[in-house]
Amino acid sequence: MKLWDNEIEKQFFIEALKNFASPEQLFYNLRDGHFAYVPKGKEAEGQTLQSRNSLIGQFTEKWSKTFLEPIARSQNLFAVNSVICEEIGLPPRSSADLAFCTTNHTQQKPENIKLIFEIKMSIVSNYKFIEPDKVELIGNYKSHKGNPGLLRSDSMLKAIGKSINIRVSGIESAKIPIIILGNTPIQTSYAHKVDFLKSAGVIQGFWSVNPNPTNSEYIKKLNILVLKLSMIQREYQNYAKN
Repeated sequence: MKLWDNEIEKQFFIEALKNFASPEQLFYNLRDGHFAYVPKGKEAEGQTLQSRNSLIGQFTEKWSKTFLEPIARSQNLFAVNSVICEEIGLPPRSSADLAFCTTNHTQQKPENIKLIFEIKMSIVSNYKFIEPDKVELIGNYKSHKGNPGLLRSDSMLKAIGKSINIRVSGIESAKIPIIILGNTPIQTSYAHKVDFLKSAGVIQGFWSVNPNPTNSEYIKKLNILVLKLSMIQREYQNYAKN
């Protein structure tokens, strides 16, 4: 199984351009070209790119399901996107991005949900679109002005808030492990909060599927884990026993 990397990000852009999106929906249209993020030293020229958010959200949720499905199958479970369970705080407007369940249905009962993933992933590095169909890597996340994925405070707060809402929804939700799945580091200011949430049992981990967002030092080892399939399997088995 392949972890997240620049080639997967290029794949998103190429598939989107080929099938359902225009360059203006995916890139900032600056004077010297189309860029995934505004490079440092350049101006956004009044643009705010929002149209890509839902597209990359759908892509990463589908990618995560494909990535984690072998583990679910090994435990005789199903990996299911957009899981709804009103009893544990997962209504249609705020469903679980991905869950391991005993049945392959979107609508679930609490006892059928064995593991919940909240996915906070996005395009990490910066790319330039070169017509007609080429996407070129131009730098890692430190080379642009954007804050992708869990580097954004609003993404962190949404993930934390949703997890707390699940935890306080009832007895049924108390033992379901919750993993926040990302593809970026976290801000240093959230390191203590992340460790506390894990020790308190609210969230079982903030895991990154991207081992190389940059070639330089970028994370503290104890605060965010590089995802490995064997690690997930061990974590799940430990929680399943309890």
